[in-house]
Amino acid sequence: MKDNDSATATATIAVSTRDTGGQGTTTSAASVGLDTPTAPAATARGALLGRGALLAALGVAAFSLTFPGTAWALEGMGPWTVVMLRSVLAAVVAGGALAVFRVRLPERRHWAGIAVVAGGVVLGFPLLTTLALQTSTTSHAAVVVGLLPLTTAACSAVRTGVRPSRTFWIASLVGAVIVIGFAVQQSGGAPGRGDLLLFAALLVCAAGYTEGGRLARHMPGWQVIGWALVLVLPVTVAGAALALSAEPLRLTAHSVGGLLWLAFGSQFLGMVVWYRGMAAIGIHKASQLQLAQPLLTLIWSVLLLGERLPPAAPAAALAVLACIAVTQRARG
Repeated sequence: MKDNDSATATATIAVSTRDTGGQGTTTSAASVGLDTPTAPAATARGALLGRGALLAALGVAAFSLTFPGTAWALEGMGPWTVVMLRSVLAAVVAGGALAVFRVRLPERRHWAGIAVVAGGVVLGFPLLTTLALQTSTTSHAAVVVGLLPLTTAACSAVRTGVRPSRTFWIASLVGAVIVIGFAVQQSGGAPGRGDLLLFAALLVCAAGYTEGGRLARHMPGWQVIGWALVLVLPVTVAGAALALSAEPLRLTAHSVGGLLWLAFGSQFLGMVVWYRGMAAIGIHKASQLQLAQPLLTLIWSVLLLGERLPPAAPAAALAVLACIAVTQRARG
């Protein structure tokens, strides 16, 4: 069922028979039946939206471990090695799944969007954020995640023509301000090379999310990210070979564990559930769930990296969750 489908295919007939005042005062059984969604249809749609929100939330949870996983991987590998190897490993899994299930090649009209996904979330965002984490802490890098929902919603509005409501935008801006203010205040927020890399990552990731969410309406989410990974496999294989020959490599439990999570958790499985969730509930609403990602990242930073959790974190988390609740209820 498409997101904008009504409960009945003939609802326009009921609308055309209303009185000139547009109040729908007729009380015939036929009019009420056409004008009001049936209970099974409403229940099915509610279940679809609930499942979509859950999948998108799982994607956010997976993404919240990306920066800590990258910090672990950088303990024993260079930045180019981390980015290229994570993509190669994820492509092996994705390509194997595409081959096992004998998935047909996407239609020609979808390849441009797949290329945007590949450039944005397979190469661009991982590379730019990994380079930024060489000089920035994970809490400082979380600033980019605080801005990502807004840029994704804006990119979606331009690309798909969806126009979220004023309430939606106000809640989004408030949530973004809370996240940015919290992260910047804790890390100092001095602009530098790392900040420029993070803002560039923000733009390319928003484009990749938007195209991926749009494509997930035409093919399963795992195929979207799968074809994107396979598309750039020649580049990532060559890049991995060059990086391994030029950068030092020290295999430790942290570096290997971080790399494996980036490849299979963040790069593949996280993107699979994320794109499916976006397709079900809409790009602009799914993107707002990412307002919770910076705070989740801070929690993982405490547990996995030994960073100290700021006292203001619980209050900021509650405020962000309130903004998420408003955006989920606001109609586009």
